[in-house]
Amino acid sequence: MSRTGAKQRARVGIAHLRSLLVGLLALVTAATATACTTDDDRPDIVVTTNILGDVTREIVGDEADVTVLMKPDADPHSFGLSAVQAAELEQADLVVHNGLGLEENVLRHVDAARESGVATFAAGEAAGPLTFHTADDGGPEGEEGQPDPHFWTDPDRVRKATALIADQVIEHVDGADADTIRANADRYAEELTDLTAWMEKSFDRVPEGTRSLVTNHHVFGYLADRFGFRVIGAVIPSGTTLASPSSSDLRSLTEAMERADVRTVFADSSQPKRLAEVLRTEMGGQVRVVELHSESLTAEGGGADTYLRMMRANTTAMVDGLTGA
Repeated sequence: MSRTGAKQRARVGIAHLRSLLVGLLALVTAATATACTTDDDRPDIVVTTNILGDVTREIVGDEADVTVLMKPDADPHSFGLSAVQAAELEQADLVVHNGLGLEENVLRHVDAARESGVATFAAGEAAGPLTFHTADDGGPEGEEGQPDPHFWTDPDRVRKATALIADQVIEHVDGADADTIRANADRYAEELTDLTAWMEKSFDRVPEGTRSLVTNHHVFGYLADRFGFRVIGAVIPSGTTLASPSSSDLRSLTEAMERADVRTVFADSSQPKRLAEVLRTEMGGQVRVVELHSESLTAEGGGADTYLRMMRANTTAMVDGLTGA
């Protein structure tokens, strides 16, 4: 081999080595950047339901990550967690949940997180819960005196919960700027005040004699209390969708509807409408079934993908359903 050829091969080898070193350095740099991104010290707030998740994100903004466990269009009474989600609860800086027995398959995981030292906050318990009434008063039989978990149907209670969630974030989430959290919470509280005023004006269109509600299960006690409605009954005579009605329950409800001259049933969009349809059959087909988004937000673009849009959509549907619009 000539000396010139040897030098050329040596130069090629050195260039190849340099290329390998540059590539290796790039991989190390990328790995370091990824580690900084995935293993950063950003705090994490875990929220059980998507309604509370939306509220919490409005409060937190960019000050922390907010992980929501419940998927859009799910049922808060029946959704469960994967092993990964259960682990996220125990690694959170703060867990926000509804409480009052709403997340029936998730509460044991929340309890486990609390026992491991994670700060937890039950928004429903802090928002001034109402209790269910007896069946004669339009509430679920067998649950008299038990707290009603569906506090979010009253935007005033959500406004109260907003301030309390902000307090919890400031107290337990290191690195979250208190002034920013307060400003976010105050801004959102103003939007909730506007929502309440708009709902009052909308419900004013419903005559006093027709301000009666029948739902697929007992979910609108807070709305009825706040805006002056009467809950006649529910197809499922319970505060949870996991219960089932008997033939006597349906008969009692149809009789109550006949006495109150109610012909509209509001059914949650996340639940099958079969039971409401059965009720329509029981009353000779003279019942209108109107879908609401009462317990879950929709996916983005679904018409109720934020709490504010959900409440406005429900209000419009209820007014139209009760006025025949």
